[in-house]
Order: sequence, then structure tokens, then C-alpha cells
Amino acid sequence: MTIIKDQALAEEITQNTFFKAMTSKKQFEGRSSELSWLCGIAKHLAMDEHRKNARLSELDETVAAPSVDLEKETEDKDTALQIHLILHELQEPYKEVFQLRVFGELSFSQIGMIFGKTENWARVTYHRARIKIQERMGKNE
Repeated sequence: MTIIKDQALAEEITQNTFFKAMTSKKQFEGRSSELSWLCGIAKHLAMDEHRKNARLSELDETVAAPSVDLEKETEDKDTALQIHLILHELQEPYKEVFQLRVFGELSFSQIGMIFGKTENWARVTYHRARIKIQERMGKNE
């Protein structure tokens, strides 16, 4: 089984494996065979190469993604402002639970702990807050 499918890349990793082995020979402790040590170095270099390629492909996808439409961005900002205005008028504990979940990014168990309630209470309260916000947004449109 081959880890690297590209022959040129496999040869480069092999070359780097021997270079790294030669430059760090003092670190070899002899607890395994030299072959096992070399294979370990090669495996780590191959994994590093795989991670680097994965990051590059993610970057390519991000760069290739179409830019955000200015009109859509403005609508999103208007919607966010509308949600904040509704939140400002929302009763407690709905207001605080929603803010802790959305803006504080806390889990339901953490929110329940803050209020001295159960995780289920936090879930129900959050979902009721969402419904109230959606209802008020519907009235404003």
C-alpha cells in the first residue's frame, strides 16, 4: 500500500526522509531498528505534506468562491439590526438565554448551569426565544 500516489512527491519525501535522518542522527536512541525509525520519519513527512495540501485546497476553494453580493450583505446587516432591536425588548430569561447561546456560543448545559436549571430547560427557553423573535420579525415585515 502506498501513502503517496504521486511518484515525484514520494521521491521528494524519500529524499527528505534521508536528509532528516542524516541531520538528526544524534536523536536516534536505538529503541527501535533504524528501518522503523526511517519509516516513522517518512510517515510524519507524508502526513505533513497531506496537511499542507489540504490547507492549500481549502484556500483555493475560499479564493475561488464568488464574492459576497453587496445587496445581500446590506440585507444581512438590516436583519441583524432588526434581531438586536427585538432582543432589546425581549423578556428575561429568553433574552439572556438567546444571547448566551448565539453570541456567547455556550452549550445548553453551560447555560442551564448559569441559571441553576437543567440543560433541557435551557433548550426549551432558547427555542421559545427563537419563536418569539421569528414572530416579531414576521410582524415587522
